[in-house]
Amino acid sequence: MTNRTITRADFTRLHLAGAPAEGAVAFGADLGPDTLYAAYRAGLYPFPAGTIEQQLINELTYEPDVAAGRVSLLPGAAEPYAIAWCSPDPRPLIRPGDLRIQRSLRQQLRNKVDWTTTLDACFRQVVEECRTGRSQSWLTGELVDGLVELHDRGHAHSVEVWDGTELVGGTFGVRVGAVFSADSQFTRRSGAGKVAVADLVRRFAEAGGAAVDVQHDGDHVRLMGAQPVPRSTYLELLGAPGHEHPLPDEARSARELAGEQG
Repeated sequence: MTNRTITRADFTRLHLAGAPAEGAVAFGADLGPDTLYAAYRAGLYPFPAGTIEQQLINELTYEPDVAAGRVSLLPGAAEPYAIAWCSPDPRPLIRPGDLRIQRSLRQQLRNKVDWTTTLDACFRQVVEECRTGRSQSWLTGELVDGLVELHDRGHAHSVEVWDGTELVGGTFGVRVGAVFSADSQFTRRSGAGKVAVADLVRRFAEAGGAAVDVQHDGDHVRLMGAQPVPRSTYLELLGAPGHEHPLPDEARSARELAGEQG
């Protein structure tokens, strides 16, 4: 396979069938809202390098794959290895019928009379909370700005968890048709991050969504009902026709989730 340098940030031209199952499948482009949305529609999400050192590590690690054509270069970045684009294979999805609330969390929620959940109440704050305290955050300032613009355009959403008037947890991500790609979450009270994800799955299901993509597989998401699917299946799901009904935006008692199956 020959080295491929794409002349414009057209993610649909990436040949993901032969791309790595883990790590980056492409580098370059920019983090503007148009580029971000095009990437999510093509089954990718960004992972910018937070430091120059990480850029150098990316170049040293992936230069052989770029030379062999397994990883593509995209235009639009002053530093070609500053922005990585990932598309894991398999991809962990939580479908509405598979959502599980663990018994311990359901018991905890029954006592949380002051916990409520909201949609899009403070998107930027949730994103900023997700980057707080992380030494090498992929949530760079440029990416945050791009995501906020996507939110302003109606493509990105957040779910917040409140203890009274205090924000104690949340999650955010980007919606593409029948799929919601959840980028990150944060927790300031035990279980609040899981509550945010569970509430997102429920709201998205009510809006006609088919699955929430949690991007990174692991025991913690498997316990919530995530199941890995091949990347090819995920891409088909992204391209499936469907109506994008608005997500329910009313405030809800988090205790309602205690009634979900565990």
